[in-house]
Amino acid sequence: MAYEMILLDVKDQVATITLNRPDRMNAWNAEMAGELSDALEACNADDGVRAIVLTGAGRAFCAGADLGGRGDTFGGRERGGARQRTRRNVMPWEIDKPVIAALNGHAVGVGLTYPMLCDIRFVAEDAKLQFAFVRRGILPELASHVIVARVAGFSNAADVLLSGRMLNGKEAAELGLATRALPAEEVLPAAQERARDIARNAAPVSVAISKRLLWEGITSSVPDMLAREGELFAWLGNQPDAREGVASFLEKRPPEWKLSVSRDLPDALRREKD
Repeated sequence: MAYEMILLDVKDQVATITLNRPDRMNAWNAEMAGELSDALEACNADDGVRAIVLTGAGRAFCAGADLGGRGDTFGGRERGGARQRTRRNVMPWEIDKPVIAALNGHAVGVGLTYPMLCDIRFVAEDAKLQFAFVRRGILPELASHVIVARVAGFSNAADVLLSGRMLNGKEAAELGLATRALPAEEVLPAAQERARDIARNAAPVSVAISKRLLWEGITSSVPDMLAREGELFAWLGNQPDAREGVASFLEKRPPEWKLSVSRDLPDALRREKD
């Protein structure tokens, strides 16, 4: 489909989704959120896509919510409100493929909480990052109070969420909010190379299951996860990809995976469609 707020390009089994409002520093609005959701769903349904990279056009990743509504920017979002989207947006953590955020520049507010829902984050060293919500009289969202605390620790999460202070990409990586901090011009190439490595070498259904367990692990106990892993390990062990993974390694050749994310996920992992 044609998009107005984003760009979608697929190459080498990697989909690159670009926030495309560079004149507004890719400020977030409902249309952008809807298009991102649709693009993620399309990539998830396409077996020709093995990994997804999310980045921004221009010098920013996303400067946060579009404040064109001024004082009413954050209003009208109560359940059933006029501005509530009738169809729930699909988020990066729900996609059965790795989603890698390439924070090429400044990321503020939702421009930072949204990539926290991705699996891996690369960030420009000099990018300005800010969970600015409390400085706008609003609340950090998108499960930030769970995710940020899990990846950075409670005290660091309290520091950045309760103060709304500015930090740069290098500090974000030191806190664990990002995987790596790099010079700005290296961020997108590094994210795409990591995505290509996954696409070339990792079994797509194994990746989908592992990703699901990682996100379930945010709220799982160790005994529950041991049981969940055991059940799914046993299922995978009887699938053709387990045989192909060992054979290709011993024969020193690239693997030819057989299972399809769109068709072959075990019933226990299939999500109910809205």
